[in-house]
Amino acid sequence: MSILAWIILGLVAGFIGSKIVNKSGEGIIRDILLGIVGAFVGGFFFSLLGAQGVTGLNLWSLIVAVIGAVVFLRVPQPDVCNTTA
Repeated sequence: MSILAWIILGLVAGFIGSKIVNKSGEGIIRDILLGIVGAFVGGFFFSLLGAQGVTGLNLWSLIVAVIGAVVFLRVPQPDVCNTTA
């Protein structure tokens, strides 16, 4: 997939994923990054299940990326700012 296709897929998947989880968009840059990370996460999990991951700029890849984005947003992130031991 080309860089432009990754950006388009990332924007759409990130926006949909953030709307599902947070009920609001994250902003254009964060939505693009969220969608691209979601594509990798979704592709990894789908390949573990024996299904195809992201295959191009199509509906299946969008579904995989949205599911990956939702999983990524639902996983608790470590609090790196908390320095108390």
